[in-house]
Amino acid sequence: MSDMDVRTGVDVLNNNGTYACHVLRWIPRRTCRRWHLWVVTFTIGCLLAGMAVGSRVAQAETTRGPRNGSPKLPVVVKSKKGKPTGPPAAPPGGRQGSSKAAVRGDSATDETGAPTKSVPETMAVVNGQPITREQLARECLARHGEELLETEVNKQLILQACAKRGVAISAQDVEAEIEQMASKFGFSVERWLQLLRDERDIQPHQYRQDIVWPTLALRKLAAEDLVATSEEMAKAIETEYGAKVKVRMIACQHAQKAEQIRAQAAAKPADFPRLAKDTSEDVNSAAAQGLIPPIRRHVGDPTIEKTVFAMKPGEISPVVSAGGQFLVFKCEQHLPAVELTPAERIEVERRLEGQVREHKMRSAATKLFAHLQKNAKIVNVYNDPQRRAAHPGVAATVNDHVITLKQLAHKCLERHGAAVLDGEINRMLLQQALADRKLNISDQDIEAEIRRAAEAMGYTDARGQIDRDKWLTDVTKEEETTVEMYMRDVVWPSAALKMLAGNNMEITDDDLKKGFESNYGERVRVLAIVTGNQRSAHEVWDMARKTPTDEFFGQLASEYSIEPISKANQGQIPPIRMYGGQPVIEKEAFELKPGNELSGVIALGNRYIILRYLGRTKPVVSEMDSVREELTKAIQEKKLRGSMADSFEQLRRRAQIDNFLAGTTQAPARPEATQASHQEPTAAPRAAQTGSRQQPSAPSTRSRPAPQLDEVLPVAPRPPVRR
Repeated sequence: MSDMDVRTGVDVLNNNGTYACHVLRWIPRRTCRRWHLWVVTFTIGCLLAGMAVGSRVAQAETTRGPRNGSPKLPVVVKSKKGKPTGPPAAPPGGRQGSSKAAVRGDSATDETGAPTKSVPETMAVVNGQPITREQLARECLARHGEELLETEVNKQLILQACAKRGVAISAQDVEAEIEQMASKFGFSVERWLQLLRDERDIQPHQYRQDIVWPTLALRKLAAEDLVATSEEMAKAIETEYGAKVKVRMIACQHAQKAEQIRAQAAAKPADFPRLAKDTSEDVNSAAAQGLIPPIRRHVGDPTIEKTVFAMKPGEISPVVSAGGQFLVFKCEQHLPAVELTPAERIEVERRLEGQVREHKMRSAATKLFAHLQKNAKIVNVYNDPQRRAAHPGVAATVNDHVITLKQLAHKCLERHGAAVLDGEINRMLLQQALADRKLNISDQDIEAEIRRAAEAMGYTDARGQIDRDKWLTDVTKEEETTVEMYMRDVVWPSAALKMLAGNNMEITDDDLKKGFESNYGERVRVLAIVTGNQRSAHEVWDMARKTPTDEFFGQLASEYSIEPISKANQGQIPPIRMYGGQPVIEKEAFELKPGNELSGVIALGNRYIILRYLGRTKPVVSEMDSVREELTKAIQEKKLRGSMADSFEQLRRRAQIDNFLAGTTQAPARPEATQASHQEPTAAPRAAQTGSRQQPSAPSTRSRPAPQLDEVLPVAPRPPVRR
């Protein structure tokens, strides 16, 4: 269903929307996978991470600019989403890094024989209070031990397979692969490694041992299964250059509702866009009146592909069950295949052959690991309390090879130490601030924070009572953590910052007015084109002015827009509302009207936007009193979040922080500098997405990457999740 997903842009900071269940995000989503999931994730990460980063950073090179964002609230552990993880495999006979040396702070080598940075005894000092290596290793192990143990076990399986089959990957092989990957995107090796650090937080030694070396090893181990057949090549060409179908979609969670909507659509096909907007449970496509990217062959659910390719323009599909949803489609248009000349086809086949081989690595790796696991004797001691008591210091054994807890803790420290240390510094700042003010977080405070989060996410029972137990069960299951760690890493910090910031937030009539207008007022329906340079924008604008029709503007969007959603949907984007986080776009949009449908060229950072007016929506609610209570709570939460962010920034600025692991030192800011910096407005962190518990990310002194192209476009507001 990946091809069916519609991305309507990165959420702008919504001042009055629905907010995340917790103010703080202290731990990333745990990535403890079962064996088959690990295989798929690892191979995808190894094979595609380079290309994904390459395409992104290549774009960033030409679009570098300040990110439109807001100060983030503190976290204990930064999320590493997007950073591929996998088993760091070492070449048989290669030099293994010394755990003892690294733990002592001495120099060591990684699994490829390259030297790694030494680990100091004291990791950080916060206002004179140290955080030791032992403390940090313990925190890393508690959060990532289970995850990395699985990685270490898989590492041993690969190592033993390489030794048995005589597969050897040298350091020269690794460097050659890195050079080839860098040159593919036009970078030097040094620049490529720097971009990996900046864009994905992947350090060079981690890139070598966690991605490049295992990829090369798996290629050799599964070489006989990686030949691209003629049939596979034909499918790859058809996917990229073959016919496509442009459709609208309505998604429902229940079959009965889908059948009812399907009957309405079949009776009046012209009403399908309205039905999609009003009834579809897929928020992103609903905001685009059901439009989704054109469906191609061999990339999604076969049932969906078979259904839509058999439809005629204007036809309504039967209800299709796929991915746990019930879908209804309306065929808009069949897009013909791209005709390739013989010379073009040769070049395309050469390019796609590598992609096909990389894609086959997934199934090949699955088969390989299934065989290795079937014939291996693996004992997981770490996850079994009785075995841990019987075998102290042992994490697991793989064919009698012992993985010690000390080795596992070192790996956790090496892989996640920097991120966890940032979190522990934040925690210590909060602990020190509470002690200075003689404040304590009681069990009642913790319970109140849990109930607040449960209520914010809509966890109420049939009697309207808060169902905190169901919330704890669901959130810990989704985050793949324990209740104890959730309390420590999410609930306690949130309660602490709330106590430090205070909870008396004044809500003015102007706050309520703006919140009501943003969430329930009318919106402007527009088409949009986003270009990457001013000259192109003016040329497109002139063409749109000379042929002032919606259809022609949509064609221009399909041809010239560099923002993927407006390009795929002929310029259609979600309606624009007031006070949604993009005042420049909002002002221009609300000035449009019949007779003045075309905006000027709107410069926003390094993007240039053109809008065409389609009309206005009706207000969702006409009377403020009917939603005053809910609106007041939302604004209260927003202001509290801003106050909490400001309080934490003050703690950071006034602190003396020596981070020896990162090699950075921060002296307390001067009072006048602190006061001046606080004159900048603090916006609320990003609102939670429907069905998601996404939280703000960690504060960082590293420069922000360039914004994604779709961040300038609005998204539809998302209501609170109801359970």
